[in-house]
Parts: sequence; C-alpha cells; structure tokens
Amino acid sequence: MKSFRADYVFPISADPIKNGIITVDDYGKIISVDSYAKPGVQVEQLNGVLCPGFINTHCHLELSHLHNKIQQQTGLVDFIKAVQQFRNVDPAEATEAALKADQEMYDEGIVAVGDISNSALTIPIKTNSKIYYHTFIEVFSFLPERAEAVFQNALELHKQFKPLSCSITPHAPYSVSKELFRLIKNYSDTNDNLLTIHNQESEEENKFYRYKLGDFLGLYESFGMDISSFKPQARNSIQTVVPLLSNKPNVLLVHNTCTNLKDIYFVKRFDRKVNWCFCPNANLYIEGKLPKMGLFLDEGFNLTLGTDSLASNSRLSILDEMRTLCTNFPSLTLNRLLEWATLNGAQYLGVDDSLGTLEPGKTPGLNLLTNLDGLKITPETQVTRIV
Repeated sequence: MKSFRADYVFPISADPIKNGIITVDDYGKIISVDSYAKPGVQVEQLNGVLCPGFINTHCHLELSHLHNKIQQQTGLVDFIKAVQQFRNVDPAEATEAALKADQEMYDEGIVAVGDISNSALTIPIKTNSKIYYHTFIEVFSFLPERAEAVFQNALELHKQFKPLSCSITPHAPYSVSKELFRLIKNYSDTNDNLLTIHNQESEEENKFYRYKLGDFLGLYESFGMDISSFKPQARNSIQTVVPLLSNKPNVLLVHNTCTNLKDIYFVKRFDRKVNWCFCPNANLYIEGKLPKMGLFLDEGFNLTLGTDSLASNSRLSILDEMRTLCTNFPSLTLNRLLEWATLNGAQYLGVDDSLGTLEPGKTPGLNLLTNLDGLKITPETQVTRIV
C-alpha cells in the first residue's frame, strides 16, 4: 500500500478534506480516504490538491494529425471545409499522431475518453491504451436517399470495434437527415447505444434551421449537395433534433456555443436523458466565443468537459479547459469544475462504478493539482498523475 497526504483531497463524492490522506494498493485501487494515517503505513506528503483522474467526454483522436494545420477563428463552416481538405493523409502519419495524442491525454491525468471515430484507424491504439475509451461511431448524411447505406456502413464499423465499448451516433443536426435520425433512434430503442451530438457550435446552424439562410448553404453547394428536401423549421436546430432522439440512452450535447435559455427549457420538456459537454478552448479556436455558462448551472443537468480534437485545440488537456473556464467565469468553484471533469463524465459514460470519485474499492486514477491560488485554478496550475 501507498499513502499520500495533500493540502486538500477532493473525493468528489464527499466534501473536500483538508490535510486528507489517500491510501491505494499497487494496482491503484483506493483502500481508504481519511483525515488520519493508517498505523504502520508511511505517508508521502504532497503539496496541492488530490482528485480523481479526469474524464474527457468529447475527443476526435483520429484527427490528431491536423494539429496546427487549420486557421483559428474562421467560423464553423470554414473549419469544416478545412477538416475535409486536410483530413485524408497517409494512415501511418495519422496513426503516429493519434498515438502521441493518446499518450498526451494519459500524461494529463485523463483516465477515460468519449471518442468520435469515422474509421477503424484507432482500434489498435484503443485496444492497447492505458485509457478507457468509449468510441462513438459517427454517421452523417444530409441526403435522405443515402440514410440506409450510411447506417449499414456504421453497423459494419461497429462490428470491427467490438469488443471495445462503442455505439452509433449522429454527427450534428446540419449533417444528418431525418431519415438517418430515424434509423439511429430505432436502433437506440432496442440496443445499448450511448449517444452524442455536436450542438449549436455556430449561430449559422440556428440560422439555417430557422430560415434556410446563411453560410451552410454555401457549404452544401461546395459539396455538390441538393438540399431542396430540407424545409426550415422557424426554430433553432436543437428544438428540431431533440424530439428525433431515443429516450432510452444518455445523450451528450456537445459545444452548445449558441444555445439559449429557450433551447434549454425546450430540452427540459422532453423525456430525454440529456447531458451537456463543454469544450471551451475549441469554441474559442473555431468561433472565438464561449457558451453562456451561467444558463446551464442550476437547471439540473449533468455537465461534463471535453477537449475536442487537435484540429481545434492546442492540447488535449482537461486542466486547460478548466483553466479557460476559470478565466472567463471566475465564479466557478474548483469543487464544481472537478465534478464536471470527473464524476459527471464517468456517470455519462457509465463507468462511475470504477472511475470519477475517490472511494474505497474504485480505481479512478489520482491527480495532483499544484500551483493553485488557494483553491482557484490559475494559468500556472499544473496536473501530475500520481496513480
């Protein structure tokens, strides 16, 4: 056994413990969380805050080779065009970049990831990783006539990923037809199929759904797509899409940069198991703006954090995401941010039986946060993986 004392221990499942002591076995399983030392067990003194390993609920590992290749703050539509332009590279190059990204996340204290995949590229990496992955096999086609073929391809990729944890999920409102949404809903109604969807990253998405106007028209034209079958709904995208989702699985709405209070209240009217994920550094990278975080705080939803991909971020670090939130929303407490970064993500991914909190019997990983200002994250704050 090993015991570690820190200035504060944040179990997440209980109040922070000043001068708390964590005891773990050689496999990282929590033996005890105490305010006193066990007889005969040597205690290593650490300066800082001890907390569980982080959960990254939104990433695109297979896009890691796009690091520093896409211009910042051009808006979502131009970002999508750039991803399509640069994403196809030699598989060896993409694999090498993904391996480095996996190691980076491990070094940053991340213990579990919800990862988007459009191919089988990351299967070997995830099979051998020290990180737990749930893979979201992402489908997209805005053309109704292609819905069946696209969904069948997703089922085949799903078979390749098994026995790894995986599910089939829609990309975004603007890239999935109602017919394809219907196929995903029917599948989710009868299978264990965790869902995630990119939501309202740009006001252009809402403009397209409300009026069939804006930059998305040019995007479809550049792809040679006939979208005459789409009819504007006179309401934001989320209000059209949520009723199309199954009420059986947990659903993660990601980004939410342009989500407003009416949208949130609309979601609350439906019996969908909605969680919200925030990737603030990606929001700044793509659109140069952040979600209105205050709208989400007291509405009773599960809130989580993600990094998005290295196509839209400089690092894959949950600490960096918390740092950005602290800078822009100073009222957010460390306790609240750590809950989003640990337990809430574990609950969404369905791994909170082993991850997310410091409780006896769990193996959640153990992170040390140093260089805080009291209990505030600062630009100098660092994370060190202890277990």
